[in-house]
Amino acid sequence: MMNALVLQSDFGLEDGAVSAMKGVAHNVSKLISIYDNTHDIPPFDIWAGSYRLLQTIGYWPESTVFVSVVDPGVGSERKSVVAQTNNNQYIVTPDNGTLTHVHQKVGIKQMREIDENLNRLPKSGASHTFHGRDIYAYTGARLAAGVISFQEVGRELDLADIEQLTFYEPEKTDNMIRGTIDILDVRFGNLWTNISRELFLSLGIHYGDAIEIEIVNDIRRMYRNSMTFGRSFAAIQLGEPVLYVNSLDNMAVAINQGSFARAHNIGTGSNWHIYIKRID
Repeated sequence: MMNALVLQSDFGLEDGAVSAMKGVAHNVSKLISIYDNTHDIPPFDIWAGSYRLLQTIGYWPESTVFVSVVDPGVGSERKSVVAQTNNNQYIVTPDNGTLTHVHQKVGIKQMREIDENLNRLPKSGASHTFHGRDIYAYTGARLAAGVISFQEVGRELDLADIEQLTFYEPEKTDNMIRGTIDILDVRFGNLWTNISRELFLSLGIHYGDAIEIEIVNDIRRMYRNSMTFGRSFAAIQLGEPVLYVNSLDNMAVAINQGSFARAHNIGTGSNWHIYIKRID
C-alpha cells in the first residue's frame, strides 16, 4: 500500500535541493504522492521545525511519512532516525530536537536508527552534507512505498534517549497564565502561544474583556500592555492589538493589519515567555 510522503526543510526553494529530494523519492516509486509541508523554516531553527510538524501532523492519516530536515549538525555524530508516533505516523529526521513537540503532545511509541548500509541512496557514500537527499528522502520514500517495513529501518532505540529541546507547559495561577511563544504566523507577524483556549477560559474571561499581556525574553521585558480578547480581527480597530484563538485552538496575539512581532521585536522559542492576566 502506498502512503503519502510529506517533506519539510529549511532549504528554501531558490535552488534545486528540494527538487533533488523529490527526484530521489520519485525514483524509489513513481506511485507515491509527495507533498510539501514547508521549506521556509528559518535556517538551522530546529525549534521551528519541531513546531511545524506538530502544527500539521494531526491532519494527515495514519501511515503518512514525514521527512523533516533542519540539520545544522549534518555530518556529525547525531543519529538519523525514524519515529513512529502514537497515531501510527512516521517521521524521518535527524535526532536533534526536531521531535520535541510531537513527542510532548502526540507521543512517540517507537524509534529506530536508520541503517545507512541498507537505507542510503546508492553511490552517495562520499557525500556527508546532504543527508536530506541521500538518507532521509530515500528512506522516507522506501517506507511510504512499502519497499521496507518500519522494522527494516534499523535497530530500535530507547525512547528515553530522544533528543529534546527545552519545553515548558503553560502554568496557571489565580488570575494569570504563563506560557511560551512557540512560533509566528510568519506572513502576518502574529504570535502563537502554547496556551490552550480551554486553559485561558478558565480565567473567567469573555469576548470583549480587557486583559493584560506581558512578554519577556529571558529576564528582559519586551512588552506590557492591555488589549481586548476578540473573536476575530474585526473586533478591534485598525492598528490595535488583540488576543484571539488561533487555528490550533491556542491563544495568539496580533495587530489588526500589522505585524506584532516586527512592531515589538518579538521572537519565538522556550526563552520567550508570555503572561496573560485577567484585569479585575
